[in-house]
Amino acid sequence: MTWPAFAGPSTLAGVASTRQKHLNQALMRIPRRAESTDRDSLAATYVSAGSFSAMLHSTDHQILYGRRGTGKTHALLHLADLLTQTGDLAVYVDLRTIGSTGGMYGDPTVNLAQRGTHLLVDTLEAMHDELLSTAVEGDGREALLPALDALAEAATSVQVVGQVEHETKVGDAFSQHHGVDLATRGARISAGRQETANRESRLRRSGVEQHHVVFGPLNRALRDIVRALDGSRLWLMLDEWSSVPLDLQPLLADLVRRGILPVAGLTVKIAAIERRCQFRTGPSSGGDYMGIEVGADAAHAASLDDFLLFDHVRSRAQDFFGQLFHNHVSLRLTEMLGEPQSDVLDEMFKRGAFNELVRAAEGVPRDAINIAALAAQNARDEPIGIADIRRAARDWFLRDKQTAIMAHEPARQTLRLLVDEVVGRRGSRTFLISHMACPDTIDELYDARVLHVLRRGVVDRRHPGEMYDAFAVDFGCYVSLLLDGGLSGQPADKSGWLTSARGIPPAGFNFAKEAIDPAKLA
Repeated sequence: MTWPAFAGPSTLAGVASTRQKHLNQALMRIPRRAESTDRDSLAATYVSAGSFSAMLHSTDHQILYGRRGTGKTHALLHLADLLTQTGDLAVYVDLRTIGSTGGMYGDPTVNLAQRGTHLLVDTLEAMHDELLSTAVEGDGREALLPALDALAEAATSVQVVGQVEHETKVGDAFSQHHGVDLATRGARISAGRQETANRESRLRRSGVEQHHVVFGPLNRALRDIVRALDGSRLWLMLDEWSSVPLDLQPLLADLVRRGILPVAGLTVKIAAIERRCQFRTGPSSGGDYMGIEVGADAAHAASLDDFLLFDHVRSRAQDFFGQLFHNHVSLRLTEMLGEPQSDVLDEMFKRGAFNELVRAAEGVPRDAINIAALAAQNARDEPIGIADIRRAARDWFLRDKQTAIMAHEPARQTLRLLVDEVVGRRGSRTFLISHMACPDTIDELYDARVLHVLRRGVVDRRHPGEMYDAFAVDFGCYVSLLLDGGLSGQPADKSGWLTSARGIPPAGFNFAKEAIDPAKLA
């Protein structure tokens, strides 16, 4: 930056204050969601965690897992940009936005077959619209047009058929009486005959209602599209899978497995939240299952949460988030000031503040961006300090994470007891829990990003059949204690080996004694 000639102290202070204000404004302007950002900005700001980008670029069908805010959408859109540069064709479909009849998919008053049919047709029409835009606007893709007509016709022929099992009873009855009475003085003679007939027919079908998908010419239409690409590969990216109602997900997965996965020259990538997915049901009475078998029909891409596990190597976390904020802030400052920027992190954060931000983020990029934006708002025209980060982390925890679990009383109660035990009594932030004894509330807290997995499947050498999962309590759960002096510093990791690179417990470590028993928390 060029300083004004003969600038005095007050002038220099004013320029520095304006500069700092621009830096903090750049932090506050970082987009929270990838779909709201143009493709050029996505490419400029993307940061890959380890070998994740290379793995995602594989032509294998893959399911990409990750909690909210880990960057699934950004990863898919960045991959689409790379594929376009290499000549392949990427079709991105956001499953939250398909369809025109809002609320139908999750409406319990509409039968499953009707809801499923609408979902499948709407998904195929979204694919068709993306391909049509490419054929009309893209150079050299006109050959797609005839094949797209066949895809549009195939989309309308897809339907979900349900066989409703019922009981039918048909019956009738017939009665006839004949009689003669003769009477004289003092005597009565009676003769008669009674005839009765009953007929009943019953047809009973019992069991569980089953559905299947009728695909029609879908597979053939997709093969024609791939042939029209003349050697280029077609990549289908289905984002926000978990937004589809759980009971409809196996139907959509079955469409993908039977109608799309067998097509040579086509790759499918699905982004989903693991605990909000149901990719298959079955097997049915015929021995087959409906949906996708993860690991067989589609490879299970390693979770983004696993790639963002930085506790084992703290320097990796600082490098990742340093590059992330440098890319975003430099781009925003260039837009604001009209000149390229470099080495901005040292100007934005006071000593130790950036490391505190990395700790507060717990490996989740969107949480890091939101905390940094709130901290920049608190700092105004000053560099961001540790206290700014802590106040922002507390506000973000109360505003986003705690709100997410307020309606789930068992999960909220479990979190309170865990924080009391782990942070309060043990003075730690990490804990072990038996893999077999892990309750659903722990998974719900992990899904809400108030617990974070450090390691899974840790084996007790003395009892190899017993495995444990290692978790860390979220920074927001105890940051208020740091702000008001209840804690003099960060909670120590009493089981420090959990966050070491090797992850080997010390000799004599007693798993049974150190692990938390959820049943005894209360």
